[in-house]
Amino acid sequence: MAKTAGHQGILAKVASKDYYSVEDILKTARDLDEDPFILILNELTDPQNLGSIIRTADGMGAHGIIIPKNRACGITPTVAKISSGAVEYVKVARVTNIARTIDELKKEGLWIIGADAEGKNYFEVDLTGSIALVIGGEDKGLGKLVKQKCDILVRIPLRGRITSLNAAVAASILGYDILRQRITSHGQTI
Repeated sequence: MAKTAGHQGILAKVASKDYYSVEDILKTARDLDEDPFILILNELTDPQNLGSIIRTADGMGAHGIIIPKNRACGITPTVAKISSGAVEYVKVARVTNIARTIDELKKEGLWIIGADAEGKNYFEVDLTGSIALVIGGEDKGLGKLVKQKCDILVRIPLRGRITSLNAAVAASILGYDILRQRITSHGQTI
């Protein structure tokens, strides 16, 4: 049943994972009476990155994740394993065109924030309100059209010699700052 020995002696048989719609994700936020917080992963191809981001998205309270149908990793057994089960709780929508989806999210009032090395230091950016955080693929980043569609580009300041971070790490850093700002803007503590 298990294809690898790295399962820690535990297996579960689950039904194949269905994808949700973008509307399902927005409805989740509305039902909770919260500003939407969505992650958009543009052409992310590494299943370990996707699984890590799904797990982290659950922890940071994101309402869902949007991925493209083509040129990207979908939900696979590896993704499910790396997510440590979070794939059962986080809504993932698969869309034909990320740029068009961004336009639709803007019509719904979401602010589109792209992670890019040429962006503004994220320490200086208000990350509250209705937000879709766009993380680019491992090889090409956001891509030209998606980058143009973003309302603002933000960067994570790096002090070492390496000029970029792993996609899952960048999503985690920025996503948790979105959570921090949302909580503190409402007078709560983390």
